[in-house]
Parts: sequence; C-alpha cells; structure tokens
Amino acid sequence: MTSARTRTGVLIACTTGNVVSKTPAIHAVFGTFLVPLSESFGWPRAAISVALTIMALTGAVVYPIAGRFADRHGARRMLILGVAMFGLGVAGLSLGTGSLAQFYATFLFVSLFGSIASTPIYSKVIADWFDRGRGTALGISAGLGNGLGSVMFPVVAAIVVGQYGWRAGYVAVGAIILLLGLPALTLLLRDPPRGQAAQAVEGAGLSLGEAMRLPHFWLIMVAIASGAGCTTAIFSHVVPILSDRGYGIEIGTTVLSVFALTTSGWQIATGRLLDRVQTPRIVIPMAAMAILGLALLEFGHGTPMLIAAGLCLGIGMGAQYGALPYYIARYFGTRAFGAIIGLMYSAVIAAQGVTPVLLDLGYDTQGSYRFAVLVACVALAAGAALLLLLPRYGVAVLAPDERLSPGVAVG
Repeated sequence: MTSARTRTGVLIACTTGNVVSKTPAIHAVFGTFLVPLSESFGWPRAAISVALTIMALTGAVVYPIAGRFADRHGARRMLILGVAMFGLGVAGLSLGTGSLAQFYATFLFVSLFGSIASTPIYSKVIADWFDRGRGTALGISAGLGNGLGSVMFPVVAAIVVGQYGWRAGYVAVGAIILLLGLPALTLLLRDPPRGQAAQAVEGAGLSLGEAMRLPHFWLIMVAIASGAGCTTAIFSHVVPILSDRGYGIEIGTTVLSVFALTTSGWQIATGRLLDRVQTPRIVIPMAAMAILGLALLEFGHGTPMLIAAGLCLGIGMGAQYGALPYYIARYFGTRAFGAIIGLMYSAVIAAQGVTPVLLDLGYDTQGSYRFAVLVACVALAAGAALLLLLPRYGVAVLAPDERLSPGVAVG
C-alpha cells in the first residue's frame, strides 16, 4: 500500500512545479516587462502581447497531447524535461536583439515546454494519487503553487528589472525556475504504481470522446475554462491597467500580490467546499466576484478600493481554477483525466492569448483599457450564468465495458 509519505512528497513536488509554471513565471510578470520592452525596442504593446497569443496557440495544441501521454505513460520524466527546458527558454528571452521574429521564436520555445510542465499535467498526477480529499489536494497543488509563484515572481522581477534592467530580470526568472523546480521534481515526484496507473486508464471513467458527447462538457469549457483564461489575462495586465490610470508600479504590484494570494487561498477553499458541499452551483457566486473586482480595478479610487479589487478578482479566479479539475473528476472520472483537462486548458490558454491582445489593441487605438475591461465584465457575467445549467452530480464514471447512457452524470 502506498505510504502517506510518498503522497505528501508528490503533493509537494506538484505544488513546487506549479510555483514555477507558466502563470507565475510568464503571466504574472508580463506587465512588468511590457513597458521596458516597448521602450527599449519601440515595439507597440499589442505587438508584444502577440507573444501570449503564441503561448495560447501552442498550449492549445500541446495540452491535450501531453495529457494523453501522461494518461498512458506517466508524467514524471515529461515534467522534469519540461521544467528544465522551460527555465532555459525564459532565461533565453534576455538575449533579445530588437527583432520581433526572434522574440516570438523564443516565446514559442518557452510555450512548448511550459505547456508540458503545466498545471493541467500536475493536476493529472494529483488526481491519480488522491481519491479522498481530491478537491483539497488539487486546490493546494494548483492554488498554493500558482499563488506563491505569482507573488514571488513579480516582486523579484520588479526589483531586478528596476535595478539591472529587463534582461537581468528574465535571467533571474529562468534561474528560479531551474533552481526550485528541478530538485523538487527529481527528488519527490513519482508516477503512481503501475497497477494503480493501469486502473486509472482502464477503470472507471469516460473516454475523451464520451465526455465530449455530454452537454455539460461544453458548459464547463465555456463557463469555467474560458472564464479562468479571461481572468488570468486580466491578471497579467493589472500593472499596465493601473499605470494607465496614473498609479505607480508599487501600487500595481501590491494589487497583483493581493490578487495572487487570494487566488491561492481561495482555490484551496474552493476545493474544500466542493469536497463537502455536493452541488456544482456553489461556485457561481464566487466566480461572479471577478466581475466586481474588474469594475473596482477600472473605476475604484484609492489604495483600499484597489486592494478590494485584487481581493475580488482573486476569489473569482480561485473559484474558477479550483472548480475546473474537480468538475472533470466528478463528471467524467479519471480514466482520461489528462486528455480531458488538457483539452479544457486549451480553452483556458486560448482566452489567455486572445484577451491580452484585445486589451492592448484597445489601449493602442483608444489610449485606455476601459472598453476592453467592460467587455471582459460582460463575458464573465455570461460565463457565471451558464453555470446555472450544470446538472447535479450523478453517475459520472463508467466501467470500461459499459456504454454511455443518457443517465450518466445527469442524475
């Protein structure tokens, strides 16, 4: 029987992996590098944000492939390779020469390996190792990991960029990825025992194709996955949005830190609530808090109001990311968890890629982020409303020899 010590080690490894994953190491610091890059090379902000679209498109392709590979062959070696190359790629961004083509090519490399060593793959590992308390474990791994990283990286980046410039900033971020991520994954991460892994692939649960034939698969993708991606895109633009309103980088970084810490804590809280309260609709009011947060971010005045904006945005994003892997496990089982969450994260990353470009296009054409922020509020409200259509939890998983029936997961 697998020891609790091994499970704890896996949880620590996956949490550390999330600390140095794409959201903290790229999205959380993107606004810090945006202005220095624009000023150094004379690039429009929208042109720089195309890098996030490259990341989105790469993730949309890589996530399902990496998830399916993890379902069938295990995730450990793939994750170690991904972290190593991701860290080197981020450090390589410091070698920019002023060529947008070179910048985009380097971001393509970063995106490829960052999508391999990513939150959905760590969630796959957690889902395989944890049955009881799965929501809490998923919340700790993704929420605490991404939250800690999203507080640490912006502070480090702001200090290093402020003192030594943006090139040193990228080197510092890449070094942290390597020095934290590689030892934790190498020493602590384990794939589940062969019998347990085989049971996950061949046992109870739906295949990706079976899950896609259910209407709530698409509801989750549109409402939760797209909403989480949109909120993450706002996260990467907190500093420039507040800078546009006349606030300094200190206030922007403070709000970003509140946003990140709240997301971290609330993702864990969401997992605990979902473990205890057997209804998917508990997520709706929490996810809707992001709308209030966006309104405060754009229209609020004074530090207390802006900190409240970060708090509300963190509750909304924490609820979205906490609910996504839990919904997948409850509605579709763990048989194809990696492939399903990989496809779901394609929607997350697509929203992450499109929204920043729209934000910066709005800024470049109108001199303000306001219109784009209002559009994001409408999109998040629509996503929260769609969650009302989710069915109650029912028989979400099937044995491999059972056929999908109309009663599955609708109860």
